[in-house]
Order: sequence, then C-alpha cells, then structure tokens
Amino acid sequence: MTVHPSLQPSIDAWTHSIEAIAELVTSLAEGEWNKATCLPGWSVRDVVSHVIGLECEMLGDPRPIHTLPRDLYHVRTESARRMEVQVDVRRHHTAPEMLSELEYTVIRRSRQLRNESRQPDAVVRSPLGEDRSLEFVLQQRAFDVWVHEQDLRRALGKPGNLDSPGAQVTRDLLVKVLPTVVAKRTQAPAGSAVVFDVSGALEFLRTVRIDAQGNATIDGSVSLGPTVTFALDWDVFHQLACGRVRPTAVAQQIKIDGDHGLAAGILNNFAVTP
Repeated sequence: MTVHPSLQPSIDAWTHSIEAIAELVTSLAEGEWNKATCLPGWSVRDVVSHVIGLECEMLGDPRPIHTLPRDLYHVRTESARRMEVQVDVRRHHTAPEMLSELEYTVIRRSRQLRNESRQPDAVVRSPLGEDRSLEFVLQQRAFDVWVHEQDLRRALGKPGNLDSPGAQVTRDLLVKVLPTVVAKRTQAPAGSAVVFDVSGALEFLRTVRIDAQGNATIDGSVSLGPTVTFALDWDVFHQLACGRVRPTAVAQQIKIDGDHGLAAGILNNFAVTP
C-alpha cells in the first residue's frame, strides 16, 4: 500500500513540523507552558492543545463534550468556539499530561498517514467541519501545524525552520490567495500590477495582474512599471498573511513603491486566516 505521490509532500511537511513542536516543548518547565503567544488568549499549552485536538479529529476521535466558560474574551465567533473546545478542555493539564498526549497523538496520526490509501480527490471532513478533498485537507494540516510551530518559536524565543517543508507548503498556499486579496478584497483597479518581492529564508517574486474585467492572475515574472511593489522578508510576509501582526506594527520592515493608497488597502486585507 503506497501513499499517492501528490499527498506525500504535505505528509512530509506535517511530520517535520509536528516533530519540531514536540522537540520544542519536551524540555519545558511547567511554568513555561503558560507563556503567552501572539494569539489572543492562547498560551503555549493552548497552542499545543489546539494541534492535538485537530489531529485527534482527523483520527476520527469524538469531539469532547465540554461547555466553555462565558468569560473568554477572545472567543467571538462560532468557528472560534469550535476551535476553543479542544483547547479549553486541556487548560488544566500538566506538562507530563500534555507531552504524553502529544506523543501518543503523533504516533497514531503518523501511522494513519503512512497507511493512507485514498486518492487525492477523496472527500473528507476537515477539522472546520467542511467536506473538502483529501489533498486540500492534508495541505491545510501541514500549513496549520507549521504556522503554530512558528507561534511557539516566537513565544519561546527559539526561531528556526523558516525554510522547512512546512514553510514551503505555507508559501504555496498563501501565494494562491494573493489574487483574491488584491482583486476581490481590495478591489484593485483594472490594469493594476502588484508585485510581491519576498526575501529571507524563502525568496520568491510574484506579480498579481488585474485585467480589464477586474479578474486577477498571478505569475513569477517581473512587471514593467508595476502599480505597487512590496519588498519584505518572508517572516514578515507569513505573519501578516496569517494575521499574527498588524501592518502598522511592521511598517518599517516593508518597503513600498508606487500607489501608497492601494498598498494600504492591500495590507489591510492581507490576513487570510480566521
């Protein structure tokens, strides 16, 4: 039984990132699990709980029957409530309990992925409760786990893996939504060309072009006389796109050439994760 070749990169990326998370938290003292992350209301323990909970759902485990406290200020939507249940149910778990569950979940999920025999277009239920293709869901899990690995690294002061397999899956998914950000969310005018020149651990250049009908395409070629050019580091790019920082907080780390009004609109619509 072999895993379909188009699924393997996402599985490899997921494996690399979740093993990195396990390595990051294995030696933490009890108090370090309570360190705040950039995610409102979530500590290091909460981020790890979230990862464990969603992987348990991918394994088909029943969701916990749990009533959330009413004073969780950061829970404002039904989607956030759904995510919070897996987190809040583990809020009083000790470090050894967290490590034990993480290790057991990784073993079970790794075994499941090694034995994955379905086709990429098989329809599966995602942790968000949506029916999506298996290929998409595995890409999303690799993306989610890498982004949370980075959340933990920033909270713990241990940077790394900005060019890992998970980072590459994340880059590819974020690049795919750039046309939506520029054309639909920001409604850039027809004839616009918006260039993203990203440097650092993962270097890439992408140009989003808006045609006469307002439709967007994206490619890796240089644009002559672009409407806007953004030059920024990959670490800043992914934090902006994943809603980890506000544009004003990293304004000094972004070089903008061209139409500053359009640039501001794009940056204000740049976050694509809930």
